[in-house]
Amino acid sequence: MQKEQYPIEGMMCASCAVAVEKVLQQAKGVKEASVNYANGKATITFDASITSAKVLKHQVEEAGYGLVITPVNQEILQQREEEHYKALQRTFWGSVCCSLPVFLISMFHLHFPYSDWFQALLATIGLVFFGKKFFKGAYNQLKHRSANMDTLVALSISVAYLYSLSSLVFRSFWERYGIAPHLYFESAVMIVSFILLGRMLEESAKGRTSQAIRKLMGLKPTIVYVRKNENWEEVPIENVQKGEILLVKSGQKIPVDGIVTEGETYVDESMITGEPLPVRKVIGNALFAGTTNGQGAIQMRAEKVGEHTLLSSIIKAVEDAQGTKPPVQKLVDKIAGIFVPIVIMIAIISFFLWMLLDKENGFSHGLQAFVSVLVIACPCALGLATPTAIMVGIGKGAENGILIKDAQSIELASKINAIILDKTGTITQGSPTVVQDFWENKDRDLPILYTMEQHSSHPLAQAIVAHWKETSPIILTQVKEISGAGVEALVEGKYYRVGNLSWLEEYGVFLSDDFREKINHYQSQGSLVGLADEQRILALIFMADKVKDTSALAIEKLQKQGIEVYMLTGDQLPVASHIAKEVGITHLKSQVKPQEKQDFVKELQAQGKVVAMVGDGINDSQALAQADVSIAMGKGSDIAMEVAQLTLISSDLLKIPKTVNLSVQTLRTIRQNLFWAFIYNLIGIPMAAGVLYFLTGKLLDPMYAGAAMAFSSVSVVTNSLLLKRKKI
Repeated sequence: MQKEQYPIEGMMCASCAVAVEKVLQQAKGVKEASVNYANGKATITFDASITSAKVLKHQVEEAGYGLVITPVNQEILQQREEEHYKALQRTFWGSVCCSLPVFLISMFHLHFPYSDWFQALLATIGLVFFGKKFFKGAYNQLKHRSANMDTLVALSISVAYLYSLSSLVFRSFWERYGIAPHLYFESAVMIVSFILLGRMLEESAKGRTSQAIRKLMGLKPTIVYVRKNENWEEVPIENVQKGEILLVKSGQKIPVDGIVTEGETYVDESMITGEPLPVRKVIGNALFAGTTNGQGAIQMRAEKVGEHTLLSSIIKAVEDAQGTKPPVQKLVDKIAGIFVPIVIMIAIISFFLWMLLDKENGFSHGLQAFVSVLVIACPCALGLATPTAIMVGIGKGAENGILIKDAQSIELASKINAIILDKTGTITQGSPTVVQDFWENKDRDLPILYTMEQHSSHPLAQAIVAHWKETSPIILTQVKEISGAGVEALVEGKYYRVGNLSWLEEYGVFLSDDFREKINHYQSQGSLVGLADEQRILALIFMADKVKDTSALAIEKLQKQGIEVYMLTGDQLPVASHIAKEVGITHLKSQVKPQEKQDFVKELQAQGKVVAMVGDGINDSQALAQADVSIAMGKGSDIAMEVAQLTLISSDLLKIPKTVNLSVQTLRTIRQNLFWAFIYNLIGIPMAAGVLYFLTGKLLDPMYAGAAMAFSSVSVVTNSLLLKRKKI
């Protein structure tokens, strides 16, 4: 099975997207297909042994659209979009040059010799040269027995133009049947101008919904300095190979993922993690492509290049997510699929009702209502309501270090009422650190402890070495590591041991009352490492997996949002209870196995709760897969991030209440968009059909119907863009 994303060409409205989606879903070998009108792309999952991109391209082309299967990078796609937008601008201004004089002559009754023929000439030029894309689109739809927005526009302007032309050429024919001929040339050409204006504004606004992707892509430098034969050479970034040494100067972008090999600096990682403060980087620290080097030149070794960098994976994930649809979109797609035929039917019924009910002006009023209904009905607003909000929401999440894999998780995140947090690496930092240390004589004994722990591979020993890394080592003899216990060695003819207390006590070492009191106090909160000589314990080191600085605040915020917070851990109850108390969690389960985590998620779901699971390890993957919303910490295991629907790149728990707020705001925007799109059509279509006539004695001018239609699409996209300004 292959999952690919391809640009679609020729889509004009939501019903186009539905039509292309239907063609792809019915194609042999396609498991899943989704078409996003807002970003103009299709996401297709297909069996490569049954079908191919070429076959799918042919099937889409037969339906009157285009499928771009040749690899095109984002820069070229953006260039094409800009060219398309400029062409649209030229078409619009050309249409205005034709429609404005016709509008002025008609509205201000500027009659002069052959003024009517002058209107006809300009209208003909306007429709033939600047409105031809609507006729072409409608013809392609007709060939495949379907209809879209082009069908409505082409039908309405054709009727208005042909009736006006026949009224001008065959005036006596209409008068013979008691019909006062009218000219609607201004309606025909002004409709084209207004719709082109709407599409131009829509394209501009739609472009801004993808700004998050463009910002991320703009983080990639194009040229990098690579060490070749002891010299620095400028090399295009696509030519950088894994293992090469690169030079990154002050203020430059980090080109690829790698490790600092020389120098020291501070790096701004805000565009990837959402964290505002620069991060100190020294030799051995990881660097990520797209982040900005501060005030110091550094050298780095390339570890991940091209599409394997964190930045590239984020861009890919955001693009994929923006192409997905939330459950609410399914209803909208069904409506969009039948919308155009229903509108044509309403327009025809309106025409005949006017013919039957109005004996004097039934034909002209019916014709005006027919044209207005076709023009004012706009499936574009419906089609843009959900995807534009989703695109902005997912982009905003990426800018804040929240990587959202699909639109469904955005919808579900707002409904979370129970959240399960793993302890290690989620609430805590995930690695032991020295919290407290107690000595008989630190100056004398610290070098002994430090040097002995250098000979151990145990995580606690490594944490001690990292904590006192500035210490100078001493000479040891007869060093021996005892698995699961500690290290023993000879220092100046005297035996020393460092390790767990139960092992040390086996040698009958003396323990002072002060140290005994410390053990009773700290033993339930973490791990204790002791240093002893042959007679007594000389030092106690209290080690613990420290709680992250933001964990308690994040949990408080979640509880204020009405979410019950649970902590599950495989750790012992005393340690787990201490952590839970520190961060304000009352619901706690300790010594939990991976399967039991999954069972607990099921238990909460059986109570009717919408459950979110947050974890970072392989042991969390079962529970993550079971949860309604799964959230992985960005510094966790690959399998956790693969299973999870959301990833917090910086592993900061404060991102979770932000995610909930982002979900709420995005869904609110979708509901607002759908409300206005539906209300617009519910009010606009009856008005266009002639309901206003019974109140005001006037029918809606088709020209104003065109302006209203253009405004509806633009208003929906603009409302989605407002989401970018909201704080989460």
